Amino acid sequence: MKDRGFLLVFIFLSSILVLFLTVPLIKLFLSVGFPNIFQTMQDKEVYDSIFLTLKSAFYAVVFVCITGIPLAYIIARYDFWGKSMFEAILDIPVMVPHTAAGIALLIAFSNGYFDFIDTTTGIVSAMMFLSAPFLINGAKEGFKKVDVRYEYVARTLGANRFRVFFSIALPNARNDLINGALMMWSRGLGEFGAVVIIAYHPMVAPVLIYDRFNNFGLKYSAPVAADMILVSVCIFLAIRFVNNRVKQ
Repeated sequence: MKDRGFLLVFIFLSSILVLFLTVPLIKLFLSVGFPNIFQTMQDKEVYDSIFLTLKSAFYAVVFVCITGIPLAYIIARYDFWGKSMFEAILDIPVMVPHTAAGIALLIAFSNGYFDFIDTTTGIVSAMMFLSAPFLINGAKEGFKKVDVRYEYVARTLGANRFRVFFSIALPNARNDLINGALMMWSRGLGEFGAVVIIAYHPMVAPVLIYDRFNNFGLKYSAPVAADMILVSVCIFLAIRFVNNRVKQ
């Protein structure tokens, strides 16, 4: 009986949060209506904006996979002086105000050496700066779960470090890597503050939603928001489904 009371209390408290997270999305879709959602999707400006958002977030994830996964492996496998401080520094982008991050990126890279302002490069940089810690931390935790003895055995059998990494460490940390990449990609899709500082044009979806809300109000911005959420959720669920099928 006591266990039942405990469970009921936890279910009640959990339901409050679940409702808080889901009701706004459900109300958004119901108020806009699916016919209006699909009609808005055919608007070229909306389509181009959503595609640019997805593409830029994907480029950011690819770049951080190439550079951040080796970094995560070093952190997971090696001890060095100042390691804790170094890890804390890597988490700073998550904590800073996003507009402040946009200003910092603008000062650092708008020096004329390459196109940055109002370009896809600038958008990708903003997304990458603020979302990279999600992938790095996910990869780091994944590598920590891989028993280092497997790597030692492979080394004694003659495998070099690169082969050990690609045949043992990377496959065994795959689930955490995918989860980290999804978290980074999802965070990049929703980035507004830093992006709007660097590139108001071309408009990614969050900037377009803001622009339409400011100029035309809720009636014209809500369908764009619903479109972006719908596309993001569909892709996210598809990747999750494929990953879960592979795990089985």
